[in-house]
Amino acid sequence: MLKINMFSTATKVKGQGVGSAYTELVRLLKERFSAEFKIEINNYKDSVDITHYHTINPTFYLSTFSKKRGRKIGYVHFLPETLEGSLKIPTPFRQIFYKYIISFYKRMDEIVVVNPTFIPKLEKYGIKKERITYIPNFVSKAEFHQVNASDKVALRSSYGYEQKRFTIVCTGQVQTRKGVLDFIKLAKQNPEFQFIWVGGFSFGSMTDGYEELKKVVDNPPKNLSFPGIVDRTSLVDYYNLADVFLLPSYNELFPMSVLEAFSCGIPVVLRNLELYQKIIGKYYLPAQNELEMNEILNNLANSPEMIEKYQAKAVEASDYYSEDHLATIWHQFYLDQAQVGKESKG
Repeated sequence: MLKINMFSTATKVKGQGVGSAYTELVRLLKERFSAEFKIEINNYKDSVDITHYHTINPTFYLSTFSKKRGRKIGYVHFLPETLEGSLKIPTPFRQIFYKYIISFYKRMDEIVVVNPTFIPKLEKYGIKKERITYIPNFVSKAEFHQVNASDKVALRSSYGYEQKRFTIVCTGQVQTRKGVLDFIKLAKQNPEFQFIWVGGFSFGSMTDGYEELKKVVDNPPKNLSFPGIVDRTSLVDYYNLADVFLLPSYNELFPMSVLEAFSCGIPVVLRNLELYQKIIGKYYLPAQNELEMNEILNNLANSPEMIEKYQAKAVEASDYYSEDHLATIWHQFYLDQAQVGKESKG
């Protein structure tokens, strides 16, 4: 049996995609491959075949020097440049922290990226392409699923939203990088629509733009609500009570929220970032800026045919990024890495 140790503190901070991705992977491995893989969590004592690092804690960094760690796999959810607009890091410490991030990645035998656009960027940091594997995120359709029309009505009633108003939802941390200010502008421009941003300040006052955003969250326009950070069991309800998912983020990796929206079968509108073009280009409605987002939302609100078209595209995308598909990929990846580890020992 292959021994795999997961090092992670991703679930300590609620409302972030890294934690969701980690939780989904561990669940998948335990449910589907328990006869082949023995999964340990944050085990420093026992020797293992593979250690998979999901977060970059200093204690984890020190563990990479132990011979017990086996083949070391690093999960890259962010790069130094992607942290800009997310966290306020004092200038004297920023460059030190950024160097630490890359140093951590260089300690790995193999790197896994959730988006292929990261590969050339990691190469520039001195990590060879041959040591990098692209494996996209996934979500469970059992957890994030579509509901019928009557259930949608019941959900809106349960959460206190009006039945006949066109409803736009976004899920994610409240950060400047996420495009929250554009979301607020759109709400003000379309008082006839309902806007919902599900998420909060996962990193508190360290969040970039905290002061400005906190004022709006505490006193939003009448047609905009901020339910805060909710459990994943409730998160699916917000996707299903909405007509469309809109993520106006300026900088992303491979957001779990997009996959969750696809899995719930609702149309997806995104700022047209390069990374989206490469991985989900045909499945979403692209917008260059807030003006185009506004136009798309109004077109969707007045076109049942357009809604139906992008509902179908969402379902198609969810099939490709399904748990079944990614289970096969992860299974083979771990087997291959274990074999490489054995061969390197001679």
